[in-house]
Amino acid sequence: MNIFRITRYTLAYVLATHVIAGHAAAPAPASVIAAEAQRKSFANELEALGTLTANESVNLTVNVTETVSAVHFDDGDRVKSGAVLVEMTSREEHAQLEEARATVNEARRQYERIRSLEAKGTAAKSLLDERQREWETARARLNAIESRLTDRLVKAPFDGVLGLRDLSVGALVQPGDRVTTIDDDSVMKVDFQVPGTRLGMLQTGLDIIATSNAFPDRRFEGTVKSIDSRIDPVTRSIRVRALLPNPDRLLKPGMLMQVVLLYNPRQALVIPEEALQPLGTRQYVYVVDEGNENKIVKREIKIAGRRPGEVEVLDGLNVGEKVVTHGNIKLRPGQPVDIRVIDDGSQTLADMLRSLQDGNKTE
Repeated sequence: MNIFRITRYTLAYVLATHVIAGHAAAPAPASVIAAEAQRKSFANELEALGTLTANESVNLTVNVTETVSAVHFDDGDRVKSGAVLVEMTSREEHAQLEEARATVNEARRQYERIRSLEAKGTAAKSLLDERQREWETARARLNAIESRLTDRLVKAPFDGVLGLRDLSVGALVQPGDRVTTIDDDSVMKVDFQVPGTRLGMLQTGLDIIATSNAFPDRRFEGTVKSIDSRIDPVTRSIRVRALLPNPDRLLKPGMLMQVVLLYNPRQALVIPEEALQPLGTRQYVYVVDEGNENKIVKREIKIAGRRPGEVEVLDGLNVGEKVVTHGNIKLRPGQPVDIRVIDDGSQTLADMLRSLQDGNKTE
């Protein structure tokens, strides 16, 4: 009787164990967010700090000692090349200009008269040469007076934006006195330092991304224009210059920029960084085996470059395979999953997590 009771209990225990094991082998599908491994443009990144300068920048100064008679600009005006900004007193020069023009006209008439006589043989060739010399001398004096008048005008050398005005009408100025500044800010130059050990990867045409604390939500994209010919013997770095288009005129000379230099551009297999499952020095991902009832396969991969939110995969994945990015905390190999959302960049993380939580609540 006791033997029968023990055997019955033993049989019940074995059956219960098999039932539990059977349930454990076939867990309910877990709701997850997955992403496809995609081939994208990828590049290594090098961070640096840079300073902005205008594409062209000049301190406008006067060339003569004279009194300012007119100012034709205000602080921050945008002007075209050749626009007159400041005039200085030039009454005497204008009177000399009128006199020089009259002299040139008279010298030209005398030359034309003698040339017609010389053609008829009634005037000597030497007299014609003398009249021609007088005409050329008068023209040279006229050019000199026009040049002196030009020195009494301050003009914009190129299209740009003016700085603060540093003089007023009636001020006595001397050569070298600053009138204002002018900057061509349609394109900005950003200079930054790169370690000399990275010289081999530098080349013109590389892309950069620049940001500033003044505009935290803006990214300014540009390209490397030139590389300095020398490495600084103290810092062992080389100066690199890139150009940033500035159509909105947001960037100003002197601004500090955080620069990311993109080098070694290539096509690479990329997955979201959230899919990585590190274990020691190795990296794993949970791959959804769509050909086997969406069961999970834990697979080791080799990675290389990283950028915010994404990682480059060298080996272990194929294009189009889906990896779990969210909901992978309690996953086990062989467990089936229900992909609630495909992370393709069209939805925010909050929306995707909301869909995942809704799926978990219904199960």
